Amino acid sequence: MDWIVYILRCADGTLYTGITNDLNRRILEHERGEGAKYTRGRGPFELVHNEVRQGRGEASKRENEIKSLSREQKLRLASGNRPVGKKSFGNGGAPRAKAIKSKEHDN
Repeated sequence: MDWIVYILRCADGTLYTGITNDLNRRILEHERGEGAKYTRGRGPFELVHNEVRQGRGEASKRENEIKSLSREQKLRLASGNRPVGKKSFGNGGAPRAKAIKSKEHDN
């Protein structure tokens, strides 16, 4: 099963990195305050990056890799200025989902 590693930009400018097997559902959970504790009260959000990984283990590993990056490195990744990874959504793996605003923290 495919899992998605994603980065959200919170309204306060922080970045949040997470994983899910249903990105639309998870973003809606963040928007409703039912997502991660960190994102509660930090909306609206902007989806700034996502990558598809095979299985939860691979997604968790990639999530931890991204969380270990500096803020600048995460923003570079989100801008598409990154080495080509495995599979990704959209153009360069850094789609912008303006319809569903999302926030991210630096983890």
